[in-house]
Amino acid sequence: MTDQDKAAEAATSRAAMDGELGILARRRIEAGIIAPIYEAMREEIGEARAQAILDKAVSQAAVEAGRTFAAKTPGGTNLRTFQELQDLWTQDDALTIEVTKATDEEFHYNVKRCRYAETYREMGLGHIGHLLSCNRDGVFCTGYDPRITLERTQTVMQGASHCDFRYRLNADPAAGEQK
Repeated sequence: MTDQDKAAEAATSRAAMDGELGILARRRIEAGIIAPIYEAMREEIGEARAQAILDKAVSQAAVEAGRTFAAKTPGGTNLRTFQELQDLWTQDDALTIEVTKATDEEFHYNVKRCRYAETYREMGLGHIGHLLSCNRDGVFCTGYDPRITLERTQTVMQGASHCDFRYRLNADPAAGEQK
């Protein structure tokens, strides 16, 4: 791919981000709305059931968000256009990341600092932060492009030193299972 092709592709994928609020700001607003609803559910039906409902709803919303971004990506989606979307997740110093591999087929990075986790803890929502943010990652990418899969073994949100994101573009959309 020539530099001109790469520049054109970056401009194309950036079109999907036009007018978008940074994800950290969006998650803070969403969490403020979700928190009292979650607490009411928890009181009525218990912690486990409330978390299961929240997980299902947030996951469905993430798939749909991925589809929406894909629809706004002129020329179609691929792992490079997906990589460009990372600007929304890192905006406002939301994540400190170290990219270890960025090719047409693989995108690997480690999150060293996660302000999403910090924000949820500050809001008293650390116990459901993984449901509000982390669980979205694997299903968002599938909504964006069914060929993209995520493997991640740990998160800062759940106490690890870093998150290990390993995205892969598969030739067959059914080739990988989300983890």
